[in-house]
Amino acid sequence: MDFPYLIVFLIPIVAVWVGFFFVWVVKPKNTSNIKLLLAFSGAFLLALTFFELLPEVYEHHDPKTIALLILAGILLQVFLEFFSKGAEHGHMHFDLEEKKFPFLLFLSLCIHALVEGVPIHGNDPILYGIIIHKIPVAIILSIFLINSKMKFRWALFFMTVFSLMTPLGSYAATNSEWVDDYGHLLTSLAIGVFLHISTIILFESSQGHAFNLRKLLVIILGIGIAYLI
Repeated sequence: MDFPYLIVFLIPIVAVWVGFFFVWVVKPKNTSNIKLLLAFSGAFLLALTFFELLPEVYEHHDPKTIALLILAGILLQVFLEFFSKGAEHGHMHFDLEEKKFPFLLFLSLCIHALVEGVPIHGNDPILYGIIIHKIPVAIILSIFLINSKMKFRWALFFMTVFSLMTPLGSYAATNSEWVDDYGHLLTSLAIGVFLHISTIILFESSQGHAFNLRKLLVIILGIGIAYLI
């Protein structure tokens, strides 16, 4: 199913606000189910990266160049996480008592979201993966922002700009003449980002053996659904 051009840009925005309004209305206390959704999203995104993006970039391009850019994407995400403290994969290690606007978190998440928008247009499975990844991340980020001492209008500003970054990355990628010839290079960079984030989500430690079993089941489910798309 090919989504209309406008819908491709709107869906990631809606995904972020679904997460924000869920937190605002429900005010969840237990994050175990959110972490399971995050694990599912990590497995789903990782599988789609292998099934959809890797074959595409390796098909007609120099393997060493592609591999180098994938590694560059991994290193880019490692660098961004020095400032985001792992918010991209569901960790928030910022002081909730802090009233200042978390500029470094804001900047790193915006760069991350911009990069992940690059391979979306024309690849509906990756759009699904980004949506499912964004919702739990938006929920965890919203919990942090709403529970912090920061003014609510700044939280709204944060989420508004963050929600626009992925569509902006997709728009830039599809409307640049440079991308027609070198878009696979940007996609390779995005692959590195996806690989880092999804593997961190999947292999980070969990609490309790029961949760580990549930997490394994949702990981298998995520990979299975990605395979069938």
